[in-house]
Amino acid sequence: MKKQIITTADGSKTIHFPEWNESYHSKHGAIQEAQHVYIKSGLDFRCKRHQSSSLSVLEFGFGTGLNAYLTAIYAKENQVKITYHSVEKFPLSQQEISDFNFDKILKTKQIDFNKLHETEWESPLKINDSFQLKKILADFQSFTSKDKYDVIFFDAFGSRVQPELWVKPILQNCYDMLSKHGVWVTYSCKGSVRRDLEDIGFKVEKIAGPPGKREMLRAIKF
Repeated sequence: MKKQIITTADGSKTIHFPEWNESYHSKHGAIQEAQHVYIKSGLDFRCKRHQSSSLSVLEFGFGTGLNAYLTAIYAKENQVKITYHSVEKFPLSQQEISDFNFDKILKTKQIDFNKLHETEWESPLKINDSFQLKKILADFQSFTSKDKYDVIFFDAFGSRVQPELWVKPILQNCYDMLSKHGVWVTYSCKGSVRRDLEDIGFKVEKIAGPPGKREMLRAIKF
């Protein structure tokens, strides 16, 4: 499928799929969206709520590596030990990766971002003293794990283009993989997803969304 590199409103770049009219990140700001949805509303919320000094994160959709990169930065700055597993079926090419400018916007070293993409799939790697990454080459629909996670970033393509990724069995799998008081977050606020999460047993909150989006979902396992 044809891909285009586009610049979003906060200056950070992302990948756009013209055939779907869908992008990896919001056109209103790739970094702003990731910071708000996954770091502030998911990771930081879970850390502060339980005064966590270490936790594990599962991400559905490694994509550009932005969520993982922001998490690695958060781990180092807040001295929180984070084990991060990320599931992806279609990894990006090195050429596509080289076009991103997250390090320039965040004023970090490009080598730190490159490490995320250079690490081999299925092989855990320590990115910094507080952050260990394992990238998993798998389909969302078949992936499962015996590991328990404290936070799940659900960053699948929207249900408009990939409705099969937003179905109850996948959401149930997320619930089963979460630890007690685990937090599941996504940019979506779709009513059917919210109802399925509630049916499964989550406590679901509609909270303020990132720039350009009024609301998003956060679900907590009790």
